[in-house]
Amino acid sequence: MKGEEIIKNEEILRILKKTHPHAGIALNYSNNWELLVSVILSAQCTDKRVNIVTEKLFKKYKEIGDYANADISEFELDIRSTGFYRNKAKNILSAAKLLLAEFKGEIPKTMEEMLTIPGVARKTANVVLGNAYGVIEGIAVDTHVIRLSQRLGLSKNKTPEKIEKDLMNLYDKKEWFRLTYLLIQHGRAICDAKRPMCDRCPLNKICPSAFQFKQFEGAGK
Repeated sequence: MKGEEIIKNEEILRILKKTHPHAGIALNYSNNWELLVSVILSAQCTDKRVNIVTEKLFKKYKEIGDYANADISEFELDIRSTGFYRNKAKNILSAAKLLLAEFKGEIPKTMEEMLTIPGVARKTANVVLGNAYGVIEGIAVDTHVIRLSQRLGLSKNKTPEKIEKDLMNLYDKKEWFRLTYLLIQHGRAICDAKRPMCDRCPLNKICPSAFQFKQFEGAGK
């Protein structure tokens, strides 16, 4: 990697830290199991909607055993508004049973073990491990991270797995956990999927996509 690219990448991180000093997980939970449930529900769903659903869900199902013994049809109705509710319900209830059988009801602390849980892929595992235990094994890549990584020129790849590897190669491990939430927060606040606010973006002078969007907006006037 060229020296100027390293400088640019570090500048991106510096500006994001300054712009979003309090960036972090937006899901509400009170224990590691609730964290896992929330992250599974957040797939293809906003954190705001998940928090609305889990406010009632966590009062109804207080212990992991309540999930393991839940009626799946009833549970599907409880989480229906998060989308893909049948698959999510199946995974969450199966995860509860597996954790009780294999891990004494506790969330495991390694990536390898996390990936044995129904409904858990690398993104979910990274989020849970980082927030539950401070265990950092990678970078959680969601739709915001994918979009910003491409727009900022941090990755030319399109799959989460390859984008994660690109980001891990660009930044020190100590930055991986925070980088996820900095990119997510910037995506929510400024770099919108359809209408990015490049004119007010603090990265617009070093973002390779900013000029393209300005040209596009100019052509539409």
